[in-house]
Amino acid sequence: MADNYLEKRYEEVFGKKKVVKRVGHTLDELLLKNRSTRGYNQQFVVSREMLQQIVGVNTKIGSGCNQQVLRFRLVTRDTGAAAVLPLLRMGAALPDLHLPLAGTGPEAFIVCCSTVAESKLVDIDLGISLQSMALKATEMGLSSLIVGAFNKGALREALSLPCEPLAVLCVGKGAERIELVPIHADESHAYWREEGVHYVPKVRLEELIIDE
Repeated sequence: MADNYLEKRYEEVFGKKKVVKRVGHTLDELLLKNRSTRGYNQQFVVSREMLQQIVGVNTKIGSGCNQQVLRFRLVTRDTGAAAVLPLLRMGAALPDLHLPLAGTGPEAFIVCCSTVAESKLVDIDLGISLQSMALKATEMGLSSLIVGAFNKGALREALSLPCEPLAVLCVGKGAERIELVPIHADESHAYWREEGVHYVPKVRLEELIIDE
């Protein structure tokens, strides 16, 4: 069947173009909503099924040389979250705040591991996976935080992991207000907080492009 056949027939029969309603968010909308969140509403419980849905994106995304070596441990409030949180380090740019603040820590985690030694390809896959999972969480109305600073040995032991943990994705219902701030490339990239708002600097588009 030719492309747009049904739309063309609709116009021929009814004399007007069919209006197609968009369902869901655009990629730009998801990207704007997908902010690194360090404070969560602990009244909201993230289930294992929700984490499985998020990890499910890994069956659809690209993988360098199609190696697919990443593996994931799902951790909820009932399956070890209390042991994971103390091993993570969040908010390095705001050490005086000791983030997360009391009573706002995440209680669900996706621990990303690899079945082979870390390499450039594994790191590329890890970045694709983490961003894709974070976007899926955003689509589901959740928030997330990618954590690369944690005690790997202690985490592996605490969860009896069969392979090396490379990163942790915290997942929950966000309880923070986060705003982006456009900056010039030579300005400070450090995020900050002011009157309860978390501000994140982002380099302007025109300064990201290398001119001819």
